[in-house]
Amino acid sequence: MKPGGTSLWPLSTNDYSETVTATPSAELLSRDLELALRLADAADAQSLPRFDAADLEISTKADKSHVTDADLATERAIRGILETERPDDGIFGEEYGAQGSTERQWIIDPIDGTANFLRGVPLWGTMIALAIDGVPQVGVVSMPALGRRWWASTGSGAWTATAAGPRRLQTSSVASLDEASVSFQSIAQWSDAGRLDSLLALAANVWRDRAYGDVYAYMLLAEGRIDMVAEFDVKEYDIAAAVAIVREAGGRMTSFDGEDTISARSTLATNGILHDAFLTLLHR
Repeated sequence: MKPGGTSLWPLSTNDYSETVTATPSAELLSRDLELALRLADAADAQSLPRFDAADLEISTKADKSHVTDADLATERAIRGILETERPDDGIFGEEYGAQGSTERQWIIDPIDGTANFLRGVPLWGTMIALAIDGVPQVGVVSMPALGRRWWASTGSGAWTATAAGPRRLQTSSVASLDEASVSFQSIAQWSDAGRLDSLLALAANVWRDRAYGDVYAYMLLAEGRIDMVAEFDVKEYDIAAAVAIVREAGGRMTSFDGEDTISARSTLATNGILHDAFLTLLHR
């Protein structure tokens, strides 16, 4: 919600729930998806008013990354709702760590792209996922500074909000590396991982390489705008929501080594068609 109670989105929660199909598995997840969307509303109400604020409070964490008062307030707001409405579920957030069960675990990045947030760049967002036994089943990404939101639950497809109503997402049909557009995220990541040669090979074999950065790149992939995203030094909260959305849009996300896990500290996300080709290219 916008400050003052006006909805930032052109759709209501009921509109969102209409995108959930009536299969038994989807029905079980529909309430979790509706909750995740309400969590995103609560997150937006905390983060958006602090975006580009003159009095933004910034500190440095042990890993030398930045955290703002908005990161902390946003995660607290999400946790408060979950502790009331899903007291038996576990929570794993970037700022306050893990608590409770890992069987059903909400995975939260309150502000993915904090570096952009604190510099007034609108490419940041809240990532909310529900993982069951380590597999993301529900995912919501909200980027309120852009007025954009994406969501998915297993078996019900991936969707984004538009002025005309929910639009289903589909990854691209690009089937050739030399026609592929990719996001490599950060040269420093590839260098620190000892993979600069792989990055150069990637750039030499695709049509277009860019660093769109953070969560936005995964949403571009889910929308069919680009065909691959790869990055290193990722935590579960950096990718869990994206896994649910990209997968339901027809794509595939694994580790850089092809493992189906969100705990490998690397990720390769593709339109699905090109996944094996990218794995082969990046491991020559």
